[in-house]
Amino acid sequence: MSHTRIVLRQTLNLRSAGGLCRARFMEGQPLGPATPPAMENGTVPCGEKCPPETQETTVTEGSAKIAFPSANEVFYNPVQEFNRDLTCAVITEFARIHLGAKGIQIKVPGEKEVQKVVVDLSEQEEDKAVLKEGADPAPGSQPRTATVGEICEEGLQVLEGLAASGLRSIRFAREVPGLRSVIANDASARAVDLIRHNVQLNQVAHLVQPSQADARMLMYQHQRVSDRFDVIDLDPYGSPAAFLDAAVQAVSEGGLLCVTCTDMAVLAGNSGETCYSKYGAMALKSRACHEMALRIVLHSLDLRANCYQRFVVPLLSISADFYIRVFVRVFTGQAKVKASARVKFSAACGPPVAPECEHCGQRHQLGGPLWVEPIHDLDFVGRVLEAVSTNPGRFHTAERIRGVLSVVTEELPDVPLYYTLDQLSSTIHCSTPSLLQLRSALLHAGFRVSLSHACKNAVKTDAPTSALWDIMRCWEKECPVKRERLSETSPAFRILSVEPRLQANFTIREDANPSSRQRGLKRFQANPEANWGPRPRARPGGKAVGEAMEDRRRLLQNKRKEPAEDLAQRAARLKTFPCKKFKKGTCQRGDQCCYSHSPLTAEAAAEAAPTDCAQTPNQTPPGSGATAGPGVD
Repeated sequence: MSHTRIVLRQTLNLRSAGGLCRARFMEGQPLGPATPPAMENGTVPCGEKCPPETQETTVTEGSAKIAFPSANEVFYNPVQEFNRDLTCAVITEFARIHLGAKGIQIKVPGEKEVQKVVVDLSEQEEDKAVLKEGADPAPGSQPRTATVGEICEEGLQVLEGLAASGLRSIRFAREVPGLRSVIANDASARAVDLIRHNVQLNQVAHLVQPSQADARMLMYQHQRVSDRFDVIDLDPYGSPAAFLDAAVQAVSEGGLLCVTCTDMAVLAGNSGETCYSKYGAMALKSRACHEMALRIVLHSLDLRANCYQRFVVPLLSISADFYIRVFVRVFTGQAKVKASARVKFSAACGPPVAPECEHCGQRHQLGGPLWVEPIHDLDFVGRVLEAVSTNPGRFHTAERIRGVLSVVTEELPDVPLYYTLDQLSSTIHCSTPSLLQLRSALLHAGFRVSLSHACKNAVKTDAPTSALWDIMRCWEKECPVKRERLSETSPAFRILSVEPRLQANFTIREDANPSSRQRGLKRFQANPEANWGPRPRARPGGKAVGEAMEDRRRLLQNKRKEPAEDLAQRAARLKTFPCKKFKKGTCQRGDQCCYSHSPLTAEAAAEAAPTDCAQTPNQTPPGSGATAGPGVD
């Protein structure tokens, strides 16, 4: 799989929506570390005309070659290649299951063909029914196959609701077998022009159909059972909340719904009321916020599906980089819908906890509701992991996919959320035990424990909170805390004042080190480059990303820094401000006061006032916490 590369050229006739790429790269220069993927949804109003000359950027990712104008109109973010690779892998395995039920096998480039065992039990010759490997099957018994790039009449109908450049749709057409059609939709006329150009560039016009429509209206028009899509992919800029109601109605029975959320500030608890308005749940600020975000989105999807007697079954839920991504199947069934609320159909009792925590004495915070069932289908995850592991050359990010999915398979499926080592240690102000020491202590105590793909130092365990704090109390005895420095009302004092009933054993156990960690898999990716994160929203006629970001950095440079000045300059500047205490008759410093005790005349005030607004002195007295410096608000 070739690495992502970017080439610049000039075009005169391309009327298309732009893509956000780093226009500063020279021809043939590698792109370098991936940048956190943002989504490529078109946000350009319809009807706007493109300039006659546009600098174009060509991007090669996977098997697709995409052309972008370099203006910030519809953007491309190379870090999200992991998201797109994983989506292609998931849809491929979903197609294998979906078409396998119809007797159709799929052929994936790079996969070794496995001779299938053909059995015919209807002739009652079970002992002679197995076809030996290498033997020619009888005429007409060859299974039907579906290959990449060819139309499969009984294959999947795919909708990419927010296609922008069409990169995902084109990659589906060139990398995923068993497709009947792919609709690449966007609301922007310029984005749809770009999609048409890229479809012709990649020679997939027989599979990919460009569409210009509001994604919600398009999905609402496909509510009928015969018109539904087998796969719907939603990757908007920010929150997908506006599209979820239409999506759960437009996906077929047992179909696949793929949703990305990049509004992690909302989902991680920074704005609880906004999270409630969008997803119907209250997010809490906690170390487990990334898994909580996954469970909030799953609950929101299920809640919307329940309105139409449908429910969701998660296949894979990933927290990666600066976004979360969920893959769910949607089914219909009234009994399952009722079970979404509770297994027993009776009124709930509560509250299940007291107002204050029994361990630390702090008040409980109420969040949710959340999805508390498993967030992965481990059998399906195992299929995707095996397919990627046996064919690593298929995806550029195959190494990372292997690492993340390996951790997913090791997670405890029935334990919501997790603890972190630094959270436990900072609560009681003690040193932090190693990951293996804490895992070993939990295993010695008879509890289950695992890692979490959503956080590097996370611990998922079925141990009750009382047992976990007993283990931390035992650890504190080995690394004592200075109790005299603790306030009697602090959580640390309350927790450490109780003697542990469980005697922890921190001897390292062999099974405390998970397999993915022992093999050194690429599980948690570090930030690949500086200024790493979501890209700016695409805007019509915008500058290229590099130029726009550099302009903004120059504008805000040193904005919060106090200008350098010597003591004499500072004293002279402060003498231009009248002393407020002197006006009230309470200043006792006299001439030693750094402020003036005589009010300025109009002429003196005019002379003291600077003529250049960029050099206006700070008019806030010292100690107020405000500073002044060059720059624009």
